Amino acid sequence: MTKEESRELAAIAVKALEDKKGEQIEVIEIDEISPLADYFVIASGHNTNQCDAMVDEVQQQAARAGFEPDHVEGHRNANWTLIDYKGVVVHVFDDEAREFYDLARIWRDGKQIDPKTMEAYADKKE
Repeated sequence: MTKEESRELAAIAVKALEDKKGEQIEVIEIDEISPLADYFVIASGHNTNQCDAMVDEVQQQAARAGFEPDHVEGHRNANWTLIDYKGVVVHVFDDEAREFYDLARIWRDGKQIDPKTMEAYADKKE
């Protein structure tokens, strides 16, 4: 996946999470500090149903744009779901798990990207 494709997919994920009322959406650019991915997209929901809906929406919107996940962990009734698209890893947490794992702190050496910037990018692509 190219960096441009990763940016497009991260923007799609942000939009999908917002469409399902995801909260505390964060985008962390990690390509300069880790070979794992270009971006982490992190969001939380208040309950399992909301989190499941957020994950489903990310996968649906990504698929419409031609992106399929390489790996999904924890979907359906989990407190943390990870969707790995190689260039972008989407993390959806319930509130308690988000606080416990605190990925933003762990990946603080990455570059924080304003989700609104990603939205603007997604709008340009449409």
